[in-house]
Amino acid sequence: MWLPLIGLALGIFIGSVLSITIPMEYAKYMSVAVLAALDSVFGSLRSFLEDKFDALVLLTGFFTNAVLAALLAYIGDRLGVDLFLAAVFAFGVRIFQNLAVIRRYVIDRMIRPRPKNQPNPIEKI
Repeated sequence: MWLPLIGLALGIFIGSVLSITIPMEYAKYMSVAVLAALDSVFGSLRSFLEDKFDALVLLTGFFTNAVLAALLAYIGDRLGVDLFLAAVFAFGVRIFQNLAVIRRYVIDRMIRPRPKNQPNPIEKI
């Protein structure tokens, strides 16, 4: 559970300390890379809450998502089509889905705990 949160905190810290400017021609690539990273972090947090976390899945998913999204953006640039928007849409939907499940988990487990004999509503998803 701590690996994705430590990575996110470390990335935020490094990004706020260093003043790196990214040229505008790379903005599309950076946007999909950031979304791929956030998707991996929220997906791994969700899997941890569901007792399915695997660090190898986190790392391979992170790099696979980032490479695929960058490839879509690059091919789109070569074709003159904004293909990076497909990655932005897909990652955006997955981030919000994972965040919804995490929110439900926090509400159900930490704010409103249930008796032991009731089924877990998150397992239905």
